[in-house]
Amino acid sequence: MASANDRSSLINHGGAQPPRCPWVDMSKPDYVAYHDKEWGVPVHDDRLQFEFLALEGTQAGLSWYTVLRKREHYRLVFDGFDPEKIARYGADKIAALLADPGIIRNRAKVGATVNNARRFLEVGEELGSFDAYLWGFVDGRPLVHELRTLDDYRVTSPESDALSLDLRRRGFTFVGSTIVYAHMQAVGMVNDHTLDCFRRQQIVEAG
Repeated sequence: MASANDRSSLINHGGAQPPRCPWVDMSKPDYVAYHDKEWGVPVHDDRLQFEFLALEGTQAGLSWYTVLRKREHYRLVFDGFDPEKIARYGADKIAALLADPGIIRNRAKVGATVNNARRFLEVGEELGSFDAYLWGFVDGRPLVHELRTLDDYRVTSPESDALSLDLRRRGFTFVGSTIVYAHMQAVGMVNDHTLDCFRRQQIVEAG
């Protein structure tokens, strides 16, 4: 979902458009497309799980739209978010990334992506897949919430608290509960489309 930094400026204009979540800025077509096609759709692909985890960590302190606009360039320079390749990044590659104006040049966040790729592979080796590990925190099924307004949205949950704690125990960084909850929203571990949003029931019915 949009971060708290986004919300004060987001207006869902309605009109002939189908009803959408109140955080969607209808003046930004790529933002609308993200909401309509990706946000809240259950993900069960390890590479895509890693991509979302990396991007959510990168978002920390920024708006999601800032990251979304840079997503394609991130995919290019981070080898399609292939964790096996990223886990092998050394000092020269990290220096090149930090010199690239197409990404958010924050040393801690770039370093976290590399570190988390290594930890991600460790989880896969231990448990078979990172995806299975994550979905275990919601018993393998999306949590469907009943939300009506922006005020109904939460930023953490008991499940995100537990997952964040375990990720940090495993050595991941930039995985506080707020970041983790945003990840859970993005990959469909929770369905936080509002009750009147046209995507809510579509995703429920798709299983």
